[in-house]
Amino acid sequence: MALSPQDVERDVTAFIVENFLFGNAADAPKPATSFMETGLIDSTGILELVAWLEGKYGISVGDDQLVPENLDSVGNIAAFVVRTKGG
Repeated sequence: MALSPQDVERDVTAFIVENFLFGNAADAPKPATSFMETGLIDSTGILELVAWLEGKYGISVGDDQLVPENLDSVGNIAAFVVRTKGG
């Protein structure tokens, strides 16, 4: 079954709530919310998130892919993961 952006958004949001918001789902970011603008996830947090994405989805994120267009919001991450998986 193909991976949908909505599935990835749900999983990434759950990861963020659990790991960066201490389970406070009320503060969960919207798909378009910029992590850089809000300060929700810092550079170390992005590396933690990337490690989780690689393990969860079996992808490899290259240094040249560590850019805001791919990783600065839940929506960007979902699109990036689906693209990377060939969806």
